[in-house]
Amino acid sequence: MNTRETPAGATRPARTAAVAGSFYPARPSELADLADACLDDPPVLAEPPLGLLVPHAGLVFSGAIAGRAWGGLGNAWRAAGVEHGTVMIAGTNHFAGWIDGLAVWDGGPWETPLGAVEVDGELAARVIALDAGVSAQRSAHAEEHSIEVQLPLLRRAAPGARIVPFLVADASPRTLDAARRLGGLLAEVRAAGEPVVLVASTDFAHYPNARRAEEVNHRLLEPICALDEEALGREEAALRRAGIPGLACGMCGIDPSRAVLAALRAAGATRATVLAQGTSADVPWGDSERTVGYASAAFFA
Repeated sequence: MNTRETPAGATRPARTAAVAGSFYPARPSELADLADACLDDPPVLAEPPLGLLVPHAGLVFSGAIAGRAWGGLGNAWRAAGVEHGTVMIAGTNHFAGWIDGLAVWDGGPWETPLGAVEVDGELAARVIALDAGVSAQRSAHAEEHSIEVQLPLLRRAAPGARIVPFLVADASPRTLDAARRLGGLLAEVRAAGEPVVLVASTDFAHYPNARRAEEVNHRLLEPICALDEEALGREEAALRRAGIPGLACGMCGIDPSRAVLAALRAAGATRATVLAQGTSADVPWGDSERTVGYASAAFFA
């Protein structure tokens, strides 16, 4: 197990925002206004979800779709009297090619222009202690945007929330086994009364036209809503082989999505609700001939 020891009393280093000013505004007032606009139409969920799926493009493109999930979670937690829930969030690994399995951030808070988001260090340590297929890897998170871009929305929707961030390297049998053990831990923590939710961060089709991207969304949301990580992998691979003009992938976050589905089933999830879907062409400045697909969903026991 690859862990990193911190001496008693030592301060764990914070993670500096890497994409402020590019994926979202760096000015706090501008970012707060944008995040609030993204959260303007939250769904009413009957109960706090066990899991979420959210997109991770620039907030001006995918923020409203991600905001449906974060706004729904914030409302559900408030209705249940939750002030300090924990979000375990699986990011897409765009840059850290050296990682293996689940790479957990075991450091300090994540900085944002809207304030720092605290890390649930105790739960992060329990995730790392799952051992095979899980390791502590702070450096893997240095440039990654797929988790960071969620945090302004989380800060506005659930200001007291903490996070356990981790990246998913692949969807190998070893990784999926680790994910199922993570699901067992999630079930154990929730059974003890702790408000915890597991989140997958992914975008969908890259880069077909808008109509094709919408078709890809629909085809992949079917196995996602069935909580079937194996069927999702097969369908995404079939789409990549299908010769769809412009399509580079069906999901850039296929690996964290498969891992989270496996974990959620192990934790007792049985059903899902699609909260929103669309493409980058839906915003006024979007190009309808070269698009990225987005969707958000909630999962329940």
